[in-house]
Amino acid sequence: MLSAPVRILTVSICHHANRNHTSSIFTAVASGCPAPWTDAHLKTRSRACRRSGCVVCSIDLIYQTSIFCMDIRQLQFLCALDEQRHFGRAAEACHVTQPTLSMRLRNLEEELGVTLIKRRQRFEGFTPEGERLLIWARQAVRAFTGMKTEARRLHGTLNGTLRIGMVPLSHVGLMPLLKTLRAQAPDIRFSLNALPSGKILDKLQSNQLDIGLTYLSQIEMEDYHVHALGSPNVGLLFHPDYFPVDSIPHSRDGVPWQSLSALPMGLLTTTMRFRQGLDRGARAHNTELNPVLESDSVEHLLEATTHGLCCTLIPLPAPVAVPAELQVLALQDNLLQPALGLVCRREAYSANPLVQALMQQVALTPPV
Repeated sequence: MLSAPVRILTVSICHHANRNHTSSIFTAVASGCPAPWTDAHLKTRSRACRRSGCVVCSIDLIYQTSIFCMDIRQLQFLCALDEQRHFGRAAEACHVTQPTLSMRLRNLEEELGVTLIKRRQRFEGFTPEGERLLIWARQAVRAFTGMKTEARRLHGTLNGTLRIGMVPLSHVGLMPLLKTLRAQAPDIRFSLNALPSGKILDKLQSNQLDIGLTYLSQIEMEDYHVHALGSPNVGLLFHPDYFPVDSIPHSRDGVPWQSLSALPMGLLTTTMRFRQGLDRGARAHNTELNPVLESDSVEHLLEATTHGLCCTLIPLPAPVAVPAELQVLALQDNLLQPALGLVCRREAYSANPLVQALMQQVALTPPV
């Protein structure tokens, strides 16, 4: 069992002071001592007050606790450091100074009796013990946040920040859904992050995201609450001034996959699930894509297409605003992407009213 720290508190009582005020000081100090005390005793010492005949008693309360004195704020600081991987950014995210954050984390280490953080001139990661205890810290912070949100809901209000991770080039339009939810609960805020599907799952597991809009092929269904949203169609996006429509073989059914090999393509990187689906589609049709540009940024692909550097492939309906000068032709036999869905951890669905509200709303009005 970890040994608890010894605490010493001092209260100076002047007999000229107001009796009630003195009592309240002592009560306030003593209330900081967790009970039960395993060892406690008082000792007093005297010194002369400036006023003649007065004695000031300094009462030292020495005790050794059998329980920890940590608070939720320390655990929030620890989780913020895990998310930011930098002391300064973690302090900024928590709206405290860096010395305050560092001091509180050292206090936490002292109270737990283990070193959690690797330190030199900067943050270098967590110790093995820190990684283990970080799991418990995340659970505690998640439970605390859920309790506060549930209390507000019981008072007729629902507020807080819903953290959502989305795969790039998702064909699902979440914005109308979020607008509907916020119309019902105006105090809700949203934090959106574009991430690869693997990162979304990692951040859901570590409580850095509440909900993910991601591909379902990697999901362990027993661990998640899932609302499936179907598979996207795929379209060829191009600038007709650089790639005239007549130069692209197509029919009423769309563009055949074999036509894509002759076109310079701008594509997402191969780590992205949407790109992996495109590569599978090309192989299934015995052809290859010809990427002249790869990026993890949808904006880069749109800009390159607008300037005629390449064509690109996007989900349909288009998940982003397509410049008016660009055109889209659907691909033939293009339902080759894995299904998308909104997912959250089952325990988060049970504990977080914000997550429940969004998942229930999407069941009533699925996004398109």
